[in-house]
Amino acid sequence: MTTANQLSESTAGTADNGSSAQRDRRKRILDATYALAKEGGFDAVQMRAVAEKAEVALGTLYRYFPSKIHLLVSALDQQFVEAAQRLNAREIPGDTSADRVLYVLKRLTRGMQGDPKLTEALTRAFMFADSSVSEGIHSVGMSMTAIVTHAMHGGPVDESTITDEQIAIARVIGDVWLSALVGWVTGRSKAEETAAHMDTAVHLILRD
Repeated sequence: MTTANQLSESTAGTADNGSSAQRDRRKRILDATYALAKEGGFDAVQMRAVAEKAEVALGTLYRYFPSKIHLLVSALDQQFVEAAQRLNAREIPGDTSADRVLYVLKRLTRGMQGDPKLTEALTRAFMFADSSVSEGIHSVGMSMTAIVTHAMHGGPVDESTITDEQIAIARVIGDVWLSALVGWVTGRSKAEETAAHMDTAVHLILRD
């Protein structure tokens, strides 16, 4: 079960690991991935193309990320880590926890829907990921949980005050949001339907 301490650790981001040179190399790889995905979506992100754009050897890229799916799931996680860090540094508007969570999720959704090719690439990788990418999938879930728990509290929060129950609630909301995003990416729902679905789900879960 996810704990408050684990949640705190997740918001630090995987980019904090390793030497300065390793962090810089990892950033170049992820930046190259974002650029290629924005231009051409999932199919445009090829390992050789990423290595060339990031100016790293192909073998080096594979040492960091064993496959394209690992790479794109890590890129999705990095987006959520950065969003969590930004949100935890500010007050979030809303009279209730449901209002605040919806405010954050709507901003996050609009941002991702505003860059459809990138979002398609990241979300499809999340959908295609198998057990070999379990660590990355877990990290995405932790980052999403951090976003929601911070929104529930309304801004900067002492991690020690977050309860296991709040984390469990945040995980459910995060799972519903990711499912709604998959529906939009695959064309099963429109943007307006995605927003309405999240509004209903959050108010059902957070009755404050």
